Amino acid sequence: MKTAVLGISAYYHDSAAALLVDGEIVAAAHEERFSRKKHDSGFPSQATRYVLEEAGIGLLDLEVISFYDKPYLKFERLLETYHAFAPRGLRSFLHAMPVWMKEKLFMKRMLWEELAAVEASRRANGESEVEAGELLPKAERPPLLFPEHHLSHAASAFYPSPFERAAILTMDGVGEWATTTIGEADESGVRILRELHFPHSIGLLYSAFTYYCGFRVNSGEYKLMGLAPYGERDADQFKKFRRLILDDLIDLRDDGSLLLDMSYFDFATGLRMCVDKKWERLLGVPKREPETEITQPYMNLALAIQEVTEEIVLRLGRTTRELTGLPHLVMAGGVALNCVANGKLLRERLFDDIWIQPAAGDAGGALGAAYAAFHIWKGEPRKPPVAANRSMASSTPSSTSMPSSTSVASSTSMPPDRMKGALLGPSFGDADVVRIMRKYEAPAARFDRFDELCIRVAQLLDDGKVIGWFQGRMEWGPRALGNRSILGDPRRPDTQKTLNLKIKYREGFRPFAPSVLIEESSAYFELDEASPYMLLVAPVRQERRQPLPPGQGGGGAADGLGMLERLYHARSDVPAITHVDYSARIQTVHRETNERYWKLISAFKERTGCGLVVNTSFNVRGEPIVCTPNDAYRCFMRTEMDYLVIEDWLFDKSDQPTWDERDDWAAEFTLD
Repeated sequence: MKTAVLGISAYYHDSAAALLVDGEIVAAAHEERFSRKKHDSGFPSQATRYVLEEAGIGLLDLEVISFYDKPYLKFERLLETYHAFAPRGLRSFLHAMPVWMKEKLFMKRMLWEELAAVEASRRANGESEVEAGELLPKAERPPLLFPEHHLSHAASAFYPSPFERAAILTMDGVGEWATTTIGEADESGVRILRELHFPHSIGLLYSAFTYYCGFRVNSGEYKLMGLAPYGERDADQFKKFRRLILDDLIDLRDDGSLLLDMSYFDFATGLRMCVDKKWERLLGVPKREPETEITQPYMNLALAIQEVTEEIVLRLGRTTRELTGLPHLVMAGGVALNCVANGKLLRERLFDDIWIQPAAGDAGGALGAAYAAFHIWKGEPRKPPVAANRSMASSTPSSTSMPSSTSVASSTSMPPDRMKGALLGPSFGDADVVRIMRKYEAPAARFDRFDELCIRVAQLLDDGKVIGWFQGRMEWGPRALGNRSILGDPRRPDTQKTLNLKIKYREGFRPFAPSVLIEESSAYFELDEASPYMLLVAPVRQERRQPLPPGQGGGGAADGLGMLERLYHARSDVPAITHVDYSARIQTVHRETNERYWKLISAFKERTGCGLVVNTSFNVRGEPIVCTPNDAYRCFMRTEMDYLVIEDWLFDKSDQPTWDERDDWAAEFTLD
């Protein structure tokens, strides 16, 4: 009998569900993609139902259910923290305790009630008003486990990785007590060797600067990372900020551990990240208010904390190598999404290889919790990676006549991890597309040969059109990897401006990523490694760069140019994906894991000689990445995208009926 394990993360941010069957990932999804509420923290009801349906099982068919952290340990940390900082934090204490006393201390009961509602919905027996005992009798329930938060992160990093043995580095805001862990793992299990405890946290330090620079915590950290290259490395202000961080805000040790001066921070007992007035006195600049102009001091501040973060990660990497002696490293936790730091750690060559969980944040804890239950609690051995899914074809097999790749993976092929390209969500077929065509009276052309569709879309991209691209299974993790993506021509200097302001409706300074054929990657970037999950930043090759205007070095404003003037100067022959510091956040595309996307980019290369496209997630600002064809069509019609491809169907914006302007994305989604 097969062993099915359900993993769940919930009640902080980015709730998710993941399902393993005999140790293989069958499905994994974020709740936000179904609820359409970004960073949804509620119980992942719809994601749980989806993963069960993908496996064709019910809750009583499960061997075990695993929740991604230990609520009682977290409660212990809250009580001890409030006691240690008393009388500070009374407001926060009074805000937090009722939630814990009413709900979170009774987590098992709450989880079973939510799971019963999922089972009721799955069986079509009604809505969520149901007693757990009615559908899930206690005697028949599978065990409910609670691995520690950072163990879940560690398991999510090691067990799906390509390594038989590896060092582990996990870094985030906080779990129960741990904020950073160093460990190692092999077939015998996961061993945690070192821990850094709350309130001293690299993740919370970075989030404090995210807050102070006017972005939303647990959402805007990647914006801070994208803002950093606009800082002036030669400016006295930048040097002052960096010195103040290291001298006044933190005590950074040689091994990468750090102590925060908690007189500057309010997150332990307050409702804010930092003591604003004290920061202003220290730094000489006030907290930036959201949506206001971003001036040079905040760019310099972003660069300062980014460089300090990179230094912390490098020191932790060295310590990890010294403690374990192992040549391979795996990483998870929200800080592991800092792809600039990841790229620098890789270039230090402390390790032969680095593998990062695509859903490195809290959502990935659901997958890690499932792995921990299967391999550690049950003691099941790992199996070799399942052969790559050779064709990410439409759910309609006849939709493409192109042959699948049958060649043996070469040195340019993706390492054989167990993530299936992180394409683990729901897929849709012709019937779903026809349904939205009828619903919206939307005309579209169907291509019987996928080759011909690729040729047509390559032509449209070459003509400067912006394409919504929706194929196969939805991505797992925060990045769009070619199945729920918006695509553009990387050679056009105006592509970035068009995508930011007319399609995504987001801040104009933010860079876009390239999706590059793995065979072409080294021709464009100083990167010899695969980067299939868009988690590494690397420089654009020198020979592709173009000179800057006089006085404009790096991303700084030495010549007085404004942010957007610097941004829109063409820095390479692929300007739409080249950031102001000549870097790019790279996704390598592999035929073995996403044949359709690989073939589209190959068609673009055949037409233009360029082996990459601009790839950004299929959503607008504040919206989760689209999940269904209906989500995709609505996003297409509410933006200035030119064409939409859903599986084998091509929608031309000029042929579509007039959209009801009252259906406005800005009224539906909260700005992130």
